[in-house]
Amino acid sequence: MILDAARTAALELLSPPFRAVFVKTLGLTLLALVALWFGLTSLIEWLALPWLQSLLPGMPSWAGWLGGIIAAIALAFGMALLIAPVTAVVAGLFLDDIAEVVERTDYPGDPTGRAMPALRSLVLSMRFLGVVILGNIVALLLLLVPGINIAAFFIVNGYLLGREFFEFAAMRFRGEEEARALRRHYAGTVFLAGLLIAAFLAVPLLNLVTPLFAAAMMVHLHKAISVREAARSGYRRA
Repeated sequence: MILDAARTAALELLSPPFRAVFVKTLGLTLLALVALWFGLTSLIEWLALPWLQSLLPGMPSWAGWLGGIIAAIALAFGMALLIAPVTAVVAGLFLDDIAEVVERTDYPGDPTGRAMPALRSLVLSMRFLGVVILGNIVALLLLLVPGINIAAFFIVNGYLLGREFFEFAAMRFRGEEEARALRRHYAGTVFLAGLLIAAFLAVPLLNLVTPLFAAAMMVHLHKAISVREAARSGYRRA
């Protein structure tokens, strides 16, 4: 069930609708990073350099330029590290688009889910960012403990990412409490699916499409679990 969902979602990443969403996501990400770049460089020129010159009044003029170059290099390195998390935040705004494409394409006989309001989508994307940051901080701390190292990254991120994305897929058709109860009932399955998401997250470049892959895979997984639940309910009634 999990591998089928993951394989189908991975293949769908190459489809035109997914590529269109990814292009929009990457474009908005680059715009956000460019805006952040100009904002931070202006802030450095306005605050940091005058403060440094007042702190060291005898500093030669070339030292200020050298400091500016070093700051620019450090800032560029920071921007490179921010590409994946910023992409994750932006992609969170398009998760419903991905879910609807999957539902209409692969399950044409079923009703499509309810799209989340824009504010709720923003909250979910920020939660995803928080999950990624928190998960990696915890994993980084656990890296100091001998013997668990990489396993810590996958366990922490697998649990958190599996939970967030499964509940997203489930809440398109269910209430929040019902979605959480279903996730708890299939906790092991959801966790294993989350491990696959964490594997995507760990690979450079692939991590840019992690939210899109995760949303598609969890839509398939939720559909499979819903079929199983319906069959179980029918069996009980019989």
